[in-house]
Amino acid sequence: MRKLFCLLAALLMLSMPALSLAAEITVPAVEVPPIFNIPDNEGMRFVSQIKVGWNLGNTFDAHDNRSFTDEMVLEKYWCGVYTTPEMIQTLKDAGFNAIRIPVSWHNHVDADLNISAKWLDRVQEVVDYAISRDMFVILNIHHDTDKKYVYPDSAHFDQSHRYITTIWGQLAERFKEYDNKLIFECINETRLVGTNVEWWFNTEDEKILDAADCINRLNQAFVDTVRAAGGSNADRFLMVSGYAASTDGTKTEYFKLPTDTIANHLIVSIHAYTPYNFALEMPGINNFSAALQSEMNDITFFMNQLHTRYIRNGVPVIIGEFGALSKDNLQARTDFTAYYVANATARGIPCFWWDNNHFKGNGERFGLLDRKTCTFPDQPIVDALMQYSGITAFAE
Repeated sequence: MRKLFCLLAALLMLSMPALSLAAEITVPAVEVPPIFNIPDNEGMRFVSQIKVGWNLGNTFDAHDNRSFTDEMVLEKYWCGVYTTPEMIQTLKDAGFNAIRIPVSWHNHVDADLNISAKWLDRVQEVVDYAISRDMFVILNIHHDTDKKYVYPDSAHFDQSHRYITTIWGQLAERFKEYDNKLIFECINETRLVGTNVEWWFNTEDEKILDAADCINRLNQAFVDTVRAAGGSNADRFLMVSGYAASTDGTKTEYFKLPTDTIANHLIVSIHAYTPYNFALEMPGINNFSAALQSEMNDITFFMNQLHTRYIRNGVPVIIGEFGALSKDNLQARTDFTAYYVANATARGIPCFWWDNNHFKGNGERFGLLDRKTCTFPDQPIVDALMQYSGITAFAE
């Protein structure tokens, strides 16, 4: 079988010198053997164009139960600033070529689920900031997983179906002339909020089996709605996920890809803050380099599962959220980033860093881009992202 090696060659060199950085933080050398079969089809080639992505987190996804005189203030309610073209240009200049824009819509719809014109116009304006800079954009439904909006159980299915189809009907119409640089993602982390299995895909629990079935049907409704909208939606790339967008919720036979009218245009969406005790738990552990080997195995284990079930069978995967909370451990976070992204890239999976723009000195942040100054206080992490991400190799 002929191998076509692209930019991954640099990643797979057997002896790669570490890159020295300011403040004695270094990007480590990571060796990943070139053993992963990555089929060559339209979907895999499309995803391979995404080098590395960044999440505009805590921005359009912000929400609150209170009423606001001006709904537009929600854009900066959690992150403190409005999004500017300069922010997106800073990301572009740093090497990011993709941005995920999470959006909560429920605070911006009327009783008939018509989206506020002002809110939709503003979302489109920021989408255009990225599209005009030749970046990929992922647009989604985010914090609308609630019994009032989308809730994956049979009791709320009709309502959830109406919400998904009505919101995506409007978005597909608004963006129907945008080319494939704009990707639609059905909904973020669909799960049984407030239950004992909210974050646990326990297949021994009937609630989970019902939820998995509902999610499959909602994903199908999403695909059907977008395709029916016409224009560029006929062949737009669409992202769908399993329960809670977790690996456990997506790797089994309980998650089924929707039927589509065009081949190789569906992407599986995964979120993985792995290993949890380093990446997400507070206080957890703060040292990745000296962690037990099992901590690194956590990363390669779930990535191997994704490669075996999806990539090897020609279904592209995007890790739409990952990252590690700051615990005054920049070297460890840099080591983690290098190891995580190198292994994802070797398996044909691009990664998007979750950025919540928290720069308060309390350590509870994922932020890379300081949006007030358009600088990267943790530049070594950005360097690790850029060094280990890129176009993958294909097997033909």
